[in-house]
Amino acid sequence: MNILSRWQLVQRMNQHFWRKWSSEYLNRLQQRPKWCKGNVGFKEGDLVLVKPSENSDTLKWHLARILKLHPGKDNLVRVVTLKDKQGVYKRPVTKIANLPYVN
Repeated sequence: MNILSRWQLVQRMNQHFWRKWSSEYLNRLQQRPKWCKGNVGFKEGDLVLVKPSENSDTLKWHLARILKLHPGKDNLVRVVTLKDKQGVYKRPVTKIANLPYVN
């Protein structure tokens, strides 16, 4: 097997891993009941994984920290302010997943 074929194989395996990991493991982290009550488990200061945008060519989720929760009129948090290495921005809670970690 030449170097180019080997590199292409490694790239395909890498893409396969990221697709499988994001579709199985990350979706399990992101599951919420349809009619959930109260906070969805996010707190200011939490580390979360942010889902890449649909027009992004990468499959990798990136880390961010929650700066602020934005509850709606019904007191349910639907939007959060995040900070990562690119800057500060708002995202809906459907596009982020809480990291399971122990303090």
